[in-house]
Amino acid sequence: MARRKLLMGNWKMYKTVAQARAFAEELGRQTSRLSPAVDYAVCPPFTALHALRVILPSCVKLGAQNVHFAEEGAYTGEIAPGMLTELGVQYVLVGHSERRNVFHEPDAWMRQKVAAVAAHGMTPVLCVGEDLAEREAGRTLAVVEAQTVSGIADVRAEQASQMVIAYEPVWAIGTGRTPTPADAQEVIAYIRQVVAREKGEAAAAGVRILYGGSVKPDNIAGFTSQPDIDGALVGGASLDPSSFVAMAEAVAKGGQ
Repeated sequence: MARRKLLMGNWKMYKTVAQARAFAEELGRQTSRLSPAVDYAVCPPFTALHALRVILPSCVKLGAQNVHFAEEGAYTGEIAPGMLTELGVQYVLVGHSERRNVFHEPDAWMRQKVAAVAAHGMTPVLCVGEDLAEREAGRTLAVVEAQTVSGIADVRAEQASQMVIAYEPVWAIGTGRTPTPADAQEVIAYIRQVVAREKGEAAAAGVRILYGGSVKPDNIAGFTSQPDIDGALVGGASLDPSSFVAMAEAVAKGGQ
């Protein structure tokens, strides 16, 4: 069975609740342009999750940008998995490069977060990718392999088959620079091979692997039309509802 494409927006630290509400209302007016053959999600700041649960179009699911792996505890400023499920969150980003590089979160945390998200019935979105120095040193595949192996270590094969992995080369995020679709396909196909080795062929066939990094309406189809690329994790271009819809249409057409 073919994997469904997924278009996911990561809003990062943008949009107040009022701005998120305005986005959802405008997206609602354009819902007829969202193909039912594609899955959609947005990951707003935590403050907007409750409002968007109510006003997002039903075909657009909620995602969270981060999570703590503990059920509860003295972790000031953190969000537990159960708090997200209560808000109707379906997807949770784990290991985004900004969490790894800016906030210095280690691979061991990513492994625990992925397992915690899966245990609570949500879908982990494990982010992997190399920085510019690693790419120039020819270490891209080694870096994404290590991050993938660590990230999926504590989930069962059937859980791995239901999760999402997002390949985001750090040097391409927000820079306007992107690998070619063929280059992204090569890395993502390798990630799928790693999943097959670690969790079995069924898990590798089921896991959805996205590309992310300076994705826009005019380049998204080139990536998502590749055989192993199952959609896109989009930053800045997902903040505008018309841009989001344009990307949705490009993904849907590319899959035909």
